This record gives sequence, C-alpha cells and structure tokens, in this order.
Amino acid sequence: MEDQQTALFKCQRIGCNAKFSEDDNPEGSCQYHDSGPIFHDGIKEWSCCKKRSHDFSLFLEIKGCKTGKHTTEKPVLPKAKPKTPVSAPTAPPATDASSKESCSRCRQGFFCSDHDLNSKPVNVATTPLAESITDVEGTSAPFKKIVGINEPQICKNKGCGKTFKEKDNHEAACSYHPGPAIFHDRVRGWKCCDVHVKEFDEFMSIPPCTKGWHNADPVS
Repeated sequence: MEDQQTALFKCQRIGCNAKFSEDDNPEGSCQYHDSGPIFHDGIKEWSCCKKRSHDFSLFLEIKGCKTGKHTTEKPVLPKAKPKTPVSAPTAPPATDASSKESCSRCRQGFFCSDHDLNSKPVNVATTPLAESITDVEGTSAPFKKIVGINEPQICKNKGCGKTFKEKDNHEAACSYHPGPAIFHDRVRGWKCCDVHVKEFDEFMSIPPCTKGWHNADPVS
C-alpha cells in the first residue's frame, strides 16, 4: 500500500512561518510574536517582548515570545503605538574643576570647548584610543567554520530563510531581496523592487525579486 503524501500548510503567525500538517500540530509547536513591530529612529522592536535590533535581518531572527499551535489564519495584530521621542533636559555648561574631571572628553585628552577654550584639539592619531583601534583592525580575520556539503544550513538572504545543503546550492536556488528594507512614514517596502505596503504582514508577503545562491553567512 503506497504512502500518501501528507499535505503541508504554512503557518501564518508572525515570526513562525513554519510548515505543518493537521496531524502533527501539537500545542507549543509554534513560536511567534502576538503584537506588531515598532519602527522608530532606525530601531526595530517587537512591542510584545520589547526585543529590538538596528539590523533588519537580525530583527527578523528574534525568536517569538509566545507559543501555541500553528494556524493557516492570519492573526489580527493589535496596532503598536509608535514611541514618542522625549527630549532630554539641556544641562548648563559646567566650568569648574570637578565637572572637568567628570567630563569624558577631558579625561581622554580630547578638546572640550565647555571646559578649556584655550586648549588645542588633540591629534587623534596619537592618542592611546587610536592606537588600540589600529591594533584591533590589524588583527587577522576570525576563523571561518568549514561546513560539509550535506550539512543543513539556514539561508540568511533577506526574504529567504530556507534550509539548504551546499550540494544542492546553485546560482538560482535562492529567491531573495538584495535590499535594503525601507521603513518611512508608516510605509514598509523593499528598495530593490520598489514595492511598498502599509501593513507589516503584507510587507513580509512581498515576493522576492532576485535569484541567486543561498548564503548562510551574508557578511562574508
């Protein structure tokens, strides 16, 4: 008797997108976010768990904070309230010796107009800070992990996120967005394909516009 192929469905919860079957969908198998994201001043934040990132790819990799069953129904997310910027009070410039000792620029030897108008700017190239940066930049690159051709990897290209093996990788295996993602005036979109929408779930559903190789390490 031939085995019938089990129908798989794609979970529609934000942060999950896993494939599942009706026969294999136990409680707790889905990990998702139950509130929408907030985009403000270059920071991306999940309003449900307050986890944030400046990088959009790393933001999408933040694991969901809720668990439950997979579903094929798109959840209705509560509208996340954008953060209102709070202006910090402006402190009057301090000129006494104690404030000069507490000033980070003065302690590091940098020119500070608040405490010494007659001092000359320090040559940054000769400071210990610059020397330490030079030492760090002069070090060799970190060791890159060697991966076998049959070892499963997760593609980090924007809009892909699929699991692949290097033996099956080729120049058209991946569908992705070369980016960057754009968030402006409550509009989300991709600059690469010039598609913009208002809702986050619609943004996540924008089909990739470019074919290429899967890449588990896009930084390299």
